[in-house]
Amino acid sequence: MKRKPNLFEAFSPIVVMLLLLAIGFGVFDLNPEPLLILSSVYAGFIALRIGLSWSDMMDGIQEKVSQAMPAILILISIGILIGTWMISGTIPMLIYYGLELINPSYIVLISFVVSAIISIVTGTSWGSVGTVGVALMGIATGLDANLAATAGAIVAGAYFGDKLSPLSDTTNLAPIAAGSELYEHIKHMLWTTIPASVIAIIVYLIAGLNTTGASETESESMTAMLSTLNEMFNWNLLLLIPPIIILYGALRKYPTLPVIIFSSIVAALLGMFIQGFTLQDVFASTVTGFDVSMVSKEGFDSSVVPPEVLDLIHQGGMQSMTSVILIAFSAFAFAGIMTKSGALDVIIEQLLKYVKRTGDLILSTVLSCLTMALVTGNSYLSIIVPGEMFKDTYKMKNLAAKNLSRTLEDSGTVVVPLIPWSSAGVFMAGTLGVPTLSYAPWAVLCYVGFIFAIILGYTGIGIAKDIKEENENSTKA
Repeated sequence: MKRKPNLFEAFSPIVVMLLLLAIGFGVFDLNPEPLLILSSVYAGFIALRIGLSWSDMMDGIQEKVSQAMPAILILISIGILIGTWMISGTIPMLIYYGLELINPSYIVLISFVVSAIISIVTGTSWGSVGTVGVALMGIATGLDANLAATAGAIVAGAYFGDKLSPLSDTTNLAPIAAGSELYEHIKHMLWTTIPASVIAIIVYLIAGLNTTGASETESESMTAMLSTLNEMFNWNLLLLIPPIIILYGALRKYPTLPVIIFSSIVAALLGMFIQGFTLQDVFASTVTGFDVSMVSKEGFDSSVVPPEVLDLIHQGGMQSMTSVILIAFSAFAFAGIMTKSGALDVIIEQLLKYVKRTGDLILSTVLSCLTMALVTGNSYLSIIVPGEMFKDTYKMKNLAAKNLSRTLEDSGTVVVPLIPWSSAGVFMAGTLGVPTLSYAPWAVLCYVGFIFAIILGYTGIGIAKDIKEENENSTKA
């Protein structure tokens, strides 16, 4: 017969998971998915100890997966969308004209803005840093600018886009974990992201005042990138139709999945009729992503395409979302067992003894995300695990789920690149040639966001109530 877990039985699976991830992932660089499965095994032993059957645990896992399935389907469709936007030339065109607008006189600020634009368009912070970020660092070097400030601005801009782009995996993952809706989540993040960005822009304007050098200086890699993109694709205003469809669907609050699929179909047609790709190429881009070998324009040699261009355009496809989905399923297995055993209820009961105000809850969420980020160095886990832990608490406090999803991104997604031992921190430092701890103070957006989240929590500004929950409570009353 099932009984209520005691404090040890409720908290020990969380402790075991943190230890496994800290040692296995953090020290030995083991894949996180098996570590999460091992954590689920331990949680399963605890569940058996308190009287749950294997069937009960499977029911808990299935409930979590079924709840997240609509959002996971959106995540898969995002892979299709990126692949078709690539083959249509939509993303390359936006990148091309975005780069052309660079004014090296304000290199630090421009680094933030351009990286943000490219990251919003592509949905990838790593892709933004690995391509235009490298080119921007080349310009900064030629201008004798502050390289740490430039690198910090690039990272902050890249994660601005990663945080707000509907094409980003973490932007889609946060609503899955919190139980909110994608576009409502993005809109709600503006409460913390806009003030954080304003502060960042002021800092970058001041930092750029000391920049010297000729304003016409250009990076060779930037020139090569623009030239190659121009050779590969045909530019046409019709290529703006796919993002316009997404924007229109978001403003009219149409269902996300049909809008994404419709935009993908339009992009696929543009890829065939404007860019000249075959139907086979279009279908391949939806599964494995766009590849430069698909380009068959006369006089174009795919073997001499610069590496930075390859990094930028080899994107998309359903397969690109596999790693995110695997981590999500592994985490849901752990969360399903914890929920079904009642362990999360015990944890929440203890938490509520100390959480009296909305600000206390936001602060607790922020600290949990920061702990997961520091221990695991993984942005996915710093979103999923705290999301599952706090989801019911926000509901009990009559707070809309988008408050939780916003806080998960403010203190999870954007903080990870500031951690030297995280894969994101290692990548950013290695790619930009500036140590993590050197650029971290300049990546203003990455740490000011969660400060604003805490301030909003205690002031009540920008905090949305769960109207549905309030209506139900008033009906019962």
